[in-house]
Amino acid sequence: MNRLPADSLAFRVIVLSSLWAVAALFVVGGLISTLYGRTATKGFQDLLDAQLFNLVASVTADEDGSLKGSPNLGDLRYSRPQSGWYWEAVPASDNTTGRLRSISLGNGVIEPASTAEVPFSLQYRRSYDAEGLKGEELRVAETEVVLDSQNHTARFRVMGNESAIQADIDAFNRQLAFYLGLVGLGSVLINAGAILVGLRPLRRVRQALGDVRAGRAQRLTGRFPAEIEPLAREVNLLIDSNRRIVERSRKEVGNLAHSLKTPIAVLMNEATTIGGAEGRLVADQSERMRMQVQHYLDRARLAAQIETSVFRTPMEPTLERVARVIAKLNPQLDVRFRREAKDPTVFLGEAQDLEEVVGNLMENAAKFARKEIRLTLAPDGPDRVIVSVEDDGPGLTAEEMVRAVKRGQRLDERVPGSGLGLSIVADTVEEYRGTFELARSDLGGLKAEVRLPRAGQGALS
Repeated sequence: MNRLPADSLAFRVIVLSSLWAVAALFVVGGLISTLYGRTATKGFQDLLDAQLFNLVASVTADEDGSLKGSPNLGDLRYSRPQSGWYWEAVPASDNTTGRLRSISLGNGVIEPASTAEVPFSLQYRRSYDAEGLKGEELRVAETEVVLDSQNHTARFRVMGNESAIQADIDAFNRQLAFYLGLVGLGSVLINAGAILVGLRPLRRVRQALGDVRAGRAQRLTGRFPAEIEPLAREVNLLIDSNRRIVERSRKEVGNLAHSLKTPIAVLMNEATTIGGAEGRLVADQSERMRMQVQHYLDRARLAAQIETSVFRTPMEPTLERVARVIAKLNPQLDVRFRREAKDPTVFLGEAQDLEEVVGNLMENAAKFARKEIRLTLAPDGPDRVIVSVEDDGPGLTAEEMVRAVKRGQRLDERVPGSGLGLSIVADTVEEYRGTFELARSDLGGLKAEVRLPRAGQGALS
């Protein structure tokens, strides 16, 4: 699975749902752990209370007030020395003697809490914590009972290993955390898989739109879920509307070009009839008018196409063709084409516009070059490409470079031309949201560099 960007819908839904699942598991785990801890602690206390009653029932006092009895609490831990489970019965009145204790306690002594710190309840019972023979934490259940009519009174204590109970709770919590972690991981994976599968139709829509942009399809095709079908239908309607706009724009551009062609041709014919300086002036201005009209018509066509549809043009064959044409027209020049891109480069635009941009730059370089012209194609990141044209001519100053791209500016009147070439390049590159710069070339002359949009790999497949 490809890595999801942080701003994607799938990433946000997966993260939020996963956080909710993890938070819910934490709450559930904490609740289960608390309930188990309380239940285990209460069960432990109830066990001590039950064994305390059993101990009381098993001990009596004889006529001399001596404690006697053979308590059996039904737990072998009271028979294992220093096991952490002990019981004892001791005199609590002056007329009572003797001392009974479990085998596990031996001769050890567990200091009882003072009645000032932990007083007896109304039922003469109390519970408190004490330290065991091996430093373990004990829970003590204690009571005082009058054994007979002679008021022989004894104090009974049953002591359980509270550390073992806490270790039991800790072991349960570790197992609980492990299994809840497995459940949480499984929930996150299943949740992520379900979300990605649910959003797969959106990926199909994106791929279908990419096919439309790349010219491989005219419309969004395929079956989509009920939630996405209206979106696909509206996109198809938008594509159809844009296509109608393009066709209408092309017709209007053609009609305008046809309507202006005849008047301009009449002006040029009249200029020939007039002759002389006046005729040449009219002919020159008519030619400029024709070129400007054609240029603005091309810009209108280009703008309509860029806003509605994207073309794909392989760049290497186009640039090689332009270089060959310039070399044939200027046999005295060494025209070289250099390609620095490893993979085939595809221009996001029409071949006619690419040829016009590169052709104007090459023609301008041929006018001023002495011996050499160099045309270079180089990548500029994943979505841009650089086309540069360099010559070994006289070059331009910084001020002249600024003037050169202005419409109708001719810096050298001795060289034929209308002064529209570089401005046409600048306008066309601007329509494609590219950049156009003039600089000093390593060959000594002018370097014209344009950056244009490029398509990714597989755009023509």
